[in-house]
Amino acid sequence: MQETIQQLETLLEQAKQYIQVQTEEQLRHKIRPEKWSKKEILGHLIDSAINNLQRYTEISFSDQPYLLRGYNQDALVQSNDYQHADTQDILQLWWFLNKRIQFMMQQQSEESLRLQITLLDGSIQDLGFLMADYVRHMEHHLHQIMEEG
Repeated sequence: MQETIQQLETLLEQAKQYIQVQTEEQLRHKIRPEKWSKKEILGHLIDSAINNLQRYTEISFSDQPYLLRGYNQDALVQSNDYQHADTQDILQLWWFLNKRIQFMMQQQSEESLRLQITLLDGSIQDLGFLMADYVRHMEHHLHQIMEEG
């Protein structure tokens, strides 16, 4: 878990530094109308953080295996209108949600990391997998944000 926590810390620092020097035009640019802008991708990462923080909290007091619930990613991005939100506001929200997630990760024991989860495809994994997968998901989307174009 320590490697996952360190990776999260690195991603937070890299992305924050990158986003802070981008222009609003660069962050709002869409390569195609149906694709998310960099700002909307950041918004999606906010929604992911909110949902995963709730999952990490609920699993500790829920029946096992914990049943993972999905969420409508596109509808959340559109409903929250991240494209027109204040960039510093959403950057700070994303940052603080992930600092809380990092704290939650640090609090886990070997036993709690083995708590069982039923994923959306019906397969069974554990909390350790879910936390590591969250960071992999974030890394994927941060690469989208930080690539040119």
